[in-house]
Amino acid sequence: MTFLIVIIFLALVFDLINGFHDAANSITNIVSTKVLSPFQAVIWAAFFNIVAFWIFDLNIANTIAKIVNNDAINFNVICAALLSAITWNLVTWWSGIPSSSSHTLIGGLAGAAIAHAGWGVVNQEKIFKTFAFIFLAPVIGLVIAATINVIIVNISKKAHPAKATRWFKRLQLVSAGLFSIGHGGNDAQKVMGVIAAALMVFMAQLKAKGLEVPDWANIVQTVDPITHKVSIDGHHFPIWIPIACYTAIGCGTMMGGWKIVKTMGTKITKITPIEGVSADTAGAITLFLTERLGIPVSTTHTITGSIIGVGVAKRVSAVKWGITYSLLWAWILTIPISALIGALLFSLLNYMGIQ
Repeated sequence: MTFLIVIIFLALVFDLINGFHDAANSITNIVSTKVLSPFQAVIWAAFFNIVAFWIFDLNIANTIAKIVNNDAINFNVICAALLSAITWNLVTWWSGIPSSSSHTLIGGLAGAAIAHAGWGVVNQEKIFKTFAFIFLAPVIGLVIAATINVIIVNISKKAHPAKATRWFKRLQLVSAGLFSIGHGGNDAQKVMGVIAAALMVFMAQLKAKGLEVPDWANIVQTVDPITHKVSIDGHHFPIWIPIACYTAIGCGTMMGGWKIVKTMGTKITKITPIEGVSADTAGAITLFLTERLGIPVSTTHTITGSIIGVGVAKRVSAVKWGITYSLLWAWILTIPISALIGALLFSLLNYMGIQ
């Protein structure tokens, strides 16, 4: 019981860190164009992070729960994965690198599971699909953002510049809200999948001892027709899990990730209100689409690609490609480094005899 509580605590800590690590994704454009102050922006983004609970099914959570075979999961695997993800998130946040919280969790989980039961326990299809979207998500965001920006610029070509700017500043509130919904729906679900996996391990332990599973930890194989949004692969779990996860990521977003905001808002390309609307809208479209497909993409990669897209729509030289190449290397290395840390932490937990 104690280890389960520790794991749930670590999962919510990761969710909180995910929120402030990835807050830049939701607020960079709206802050850099001075539509909202940083404080107003994080409140706005956090509110829409939580709104996502009423919008999305748990397609992403379902994918995360299937990254490794259930037989290869125990408390040590989950604990090592969470510690790995927290470590890499804090390192990249401190360095101001907008890396993917999603990919560090997936990498940590895969690495710990491999250390526990070998390579065969990893669902290679899920891992390869996730790895492919390291490249596809920013490209999709880039193409959509550039297309939207070109269309908007041509439509508003005859508009008075000052009037157009005022209107697009208002529209940025909408586009930033939509992106924050996508961020909350995409990222909070990953932690739900991890907590659900921990509860499944706990249930198996209790049943092996002939003990009754308490209601707060019970995951049943029925789907509530009213609250179907809290089910993974036909398993219905307690409502406190999504409430806790969405609340944690919302609180984390309110803390802000200012070092990464600086990188995203000033070091890639200069953003105007029109471009802010284009980038946030493109990012939201990409996140809504991939969530529907159950693909755990990185909100960081998605919005970075969208920001590059609006820069390219102006001219290729408007993008600072040097920083972009550095970010790409960080993205590629996130899964393998997180997997290595996860494997080492799992071995350490086993060596210490923690069960």
